Amino acid sequence: MHNNIEKRLQNLRERLAYITDIFTGKHKDSVTLLEERLASFAGRALSGACESAYAELSGVEDIFAYVERRLEKTLTPMDRVRVVRHPQRVCLRDILENVYDNFTEVGGQDEHSLDPSMLIARAVITRRRGKKTYMQSVMVIGQEKGHGAEYRNGGSVKPWGNAKALQYMGVAETEGIPIHAYIFTPGSYPIEDYPGAAQQIARNIYNMAGLRVPVVAVISEGGSGGAEAIGLADRRLMLSHGYYSVISPEGAAAIEGRLKNGQRASPELIEHCAANLKIQAEDNLKFGYIDRIIQEPPLGARPWHFDFFRSLRQELIRATDEVVISTRKTPVLRGLALARHRNPENDIDHLYIRWGLSGGAKTRLVQRRQRKLLRLSRQAARDRRPFLTKTATAFWDWISKPWVVFKYDFYRKHQRWITTLMEEINNEIDMFKYRLLSPWRKFSRRLPNRTENKAKELTALSSWKEDSRSRRWDYLSPRYKADRTLTCPNSESYGCLDLWGPDLFAEFAGVCSHCGYHFPMEPEWYVRNVFDTGSTFEFNSEIEAGNPLDFPDFSERISQAKKKTGAKSGCMTFEARIDNIKMVVVMFMGTFRGGSVGAAEGYKFVEAAARAAKKRYPFLAYVHGTAGIRIQEGTHGLIQMPRCTVAVRRYIEAGGLYMVLYDTNSFAGPVASFLGCSPYQFAVRSSNIGFAGPGVIKETTGMDIPPKYHRSYRALSRGHIQGIWDRRQIRANLKQALLTIGGRNLYYR
Repeated sequence: MHNNIEKRLQNLRERLAYITDIFTGKHKDSVTLLEERLASFAGRALSGACESAYAELSGVEDIFAYVERRLEKTLTPMDRVRVVRHPQRVCLRDILENVYDNFTEVGGQDEHSLDPSMLIARAVITRRRGKKTYMQSVMVIGQEKGHGAEYRNGGSVKPWGNAKALQYMGVAETEGIPIHAYIFTPGSYPIEDYPGAAQQIARNIYNMAGLRVPVVAVISEGGSGGAEAIGLADRRLMLSHGYYSVISPEGAAAIEGRLKNGQRASPELIEHCAANLKIQAEDNLKFGYIDRIIQEPPLGARPWHFDFFRSLRQELIRATDEVVISTRKTPVLRGLALARHRNPENDIDHLYIRWGLSGGAKTRLVQRRQRKLLRLSRQAARDRRPFLTKTATAFWDWISKPWVVFKYDFYRKHQRWITTLMEEINNEIDMFKYRLLSPWRKFSRRLPNRTENKAKELTALSSWKEDSRSRRWDYLSPRYKADRTLTCPNSESYGCLDLWGPDLFAEFAGVCSHCGYHFPMEPEWYVRNVFDTGSTFEFNSEIEAGNPLDFPDFSERISQAKKKTGAKSGCMTFEARIDNIKMVVVMFMGTFRGGSVGAAEGYKFVEAAARAAKKRYPFLAYVHGTAGIRIQEGTHGLIQMPRCTVAVRRYIEAGGLYMVLYDTNSFAGPVASFLGCSPYQFAVRSSNIGFAGPGVIKETTGMDIPPKYHRSYRALSRGHIQGIWDRRQIRANLKQALLTIGGRNLYYR
């Protein structure tokens, strides 16, 4: 009996410590009350002064429950962040042990086989129909934080952990079993060791967009790219005390406060950012980025809340069933089954649905998942196109679709077949002529011939039609007017001489004449000098960046960026030509808020990919610079990672040629998703490519990165990019890539 009381007392002490940690100095009256009641009972119980120890202990537990329910109503967004980060919070192993009927951990557990922050298990759920029992297998994948286990790295997964997760997603697809993904991460570990954080997250998102099995994700702590690495799902559930955000509140506070190295944001600023980022479950449900909220006990779920585990099990089975039912062809049967499953009074364990899918159902599953993602966040972008313009565009798309289908899917298809047949016939004719004239060739070789022309051809100088060294640029940077010298950043290493501004930014195109270092140039330089003169046609320029979260003071900053650059967003979409090769181009402009991506930029990117697919044009993403996802738009920006990746995948699978060219600085979410998933990525020399900047890496890992850690040649060495180009050769290299990678048709593989 004494042991049982001591165990319950220890549980109350842990609950008191939990409350103290979460509220960090707030609600001192409530904390003092609990401390006094707990100390009073513990003293009397240990001295044997209690007449009815169990009754008094139950009264103390009731007081704790009452205070927890009262404090639950006062939780702020930052309090919820502390809830999900607390060591007492339920972790993935708790869920495996209490939600599933059996499981086996797979994939290894150490640094060399699987990052301990990523846990993978084959689990079983037992269900019944009448007297018959069914065992349904699932693949469970998620970040594991443990209860304060340091080696788990707080759920911050390294690249090889995400790679292992992707491998077992493929195993689940092969075996035809659903995937349950659990998101318990503040964000991915920001290192560029092979395969590189950004590179691997992009692979995960791209492949999850086409998984042919049901995927259900549960979000507890969803931090940025780390969450998206396993979060692209058919159904996304969120725990009521969880958060889902583009950045941590502390990171947002550091950016908003413009803090330098070593400085820390004030608690008030952190609370302010947590509230304005709209990171709570209710916010994300309203935006449409999650499908359902799973209610937790007051102040969050902990390992002894067994009712919560039963509720989580029911919601997981219900969500998986709904995904499977939604792939059925017959709408009536689908509607009846969904209505039965959504009735909260029904015991899902006794409503068995087979989770295996036919080939047609798998195709419908992928299509529904992709369409669902493409519809998200449109309401967060400012579409200033006139109503008549949008109506005319939609009407033209409608009437032109039959012609496009006829031209490319019927006429061109048969045209290629006829062309191939004629080429084969001509080859046979050439071979016949070759054999027929073979005796004459043998006889003609014995006749005397003149060798002067051959000798002249071998010894004469080559004649160049166009000398690229004397090219005149169509656009000159305004900086060429600066009558002063500049010092190359590599002067100490390579002894570069000072460069005269008018030469550097005019004739030299911003390239150091000694070492080849590339100074940053304006976006206009590329538009005017890379593509054919007068060939660019911009579209969707009326779609503007805005402030969908009403983040304080951000509307003014967006207005300043528009006034400074003359652009309405950080993304410019246009059609252009290179030597009459037509293409669709998306340019992320580093001059507009660092090229950060929000709802408007994602909207324009998705529309550009659809336009390239419709017109059968190559699709080029030129990244003049991007600082990542625009944090002031919260999940409106973060959702662009999977959304734009889906657009890219649909384009590529339709036969499109998608290429990416990086310049200046390219970091974070875009590189870790819709840019990094391209099979053909190139970089301009001296550019930087990576997942996180040096400051973020220092803050999150405590490590000082080596010099030039993000340089393009490092990305080339680990296979992220396929080549490094000189700025002066971009036009020639792009043309060569289009003709060799794309071939004659420049669209179909």
